[in-house]
Parts: sequence; structure tokens; C-alpha cells
Amino acid sequence: MNELMIRKAAENDLLPLLELYTHLHSNPFPNIDSSIENIWAKITNDPNHHILLGYFDGKLVSSCVIIIIENLTRQQRPYAVIENVITDPDYRSRGFASLILSAAKNIAEESNCYKIMLMTSAKEENTLNFYKRAGYNSNDKTAFIKWL
Repeated sequence: MNELMIRKAAENDLLPLLELYTHLHSNPFPNIDSSIENIWAKITNDPNHHILLGYFDGKLVSSCVIIIIENLTRQQRPYAVIENVITDPDYRSRGFASLILSAAKNIAEESNCYKIMLMTSAKEENTLNFYKRAGYNSNDKTAFIKWL
């Protein structure tokens, strides 16, 4: 089977996800301890926190997080935030990240969100153009980050 199978993360997906995350900003593989397991349990039990996984030939190759945030403005419609968009370097340029972002957009639409926000630290023109082709723009808002 040569297509990307996308599904929401489940309890047994922690190890392959952490392995994929090692390709995200040179993120080291953490020690699996009770703290990590507790975070994972919170994530997998939160109905507004979705981690989408893309499997190709049985291997996790792409993922993103989408979180739905309740809201008291915009006719009380929620908004969504996308984070941790990643594709294994050996599987890039095959459209997998586009499929993952499309699945995330579907979740936002099903949740009646009025917008999706996505930020990237990437400066490479091809990465920025990828997000533009996916329908995101960098013109409507100005992002500020305060690192803690």
C-alpha cells in the first residue's frame, strides 16, 4: 500500500512520535519516565488536542498537532492552532505534510473554527511557500513570541 494513512494518535503511538520529533529542530529523544507518560495521557485524553499521524508502509513519517480553543468572540466560534508540523526527511516532497495539514483543516472545520493559526520558525523560501500553497498567509497578523 503506497498511500499515506492518517489517523489520530493513540496511547501506543508515543514512541514512534517521539522518534519522528527528533527531526524537529534537532529535538533529542527524551527519557521515557512518568512525567512524559503523564503528559501523553493528558494529550490523548483531551478532546480538543489532536495529534495527527501519517503512516506510509507502516512507518510514521509525518505529523502535526492541532488544538481547538474555545472562544467568547466571533459568535463564540473556536479557533485552532497548528504546531509541530513534521515529515521525516527521507519522506519529504511527497505531499505527506499537505495531506496532514488538510486533515487538520477538516478537524477545524468540523469544530466550527473561524480560523487556524500556524507559525513557523523556518526561514527557507521553499518551506514558507509550502505553507502559502496550503492556504496560510503571513499578511493578516503579526506574530510575537515571548520565550519562557
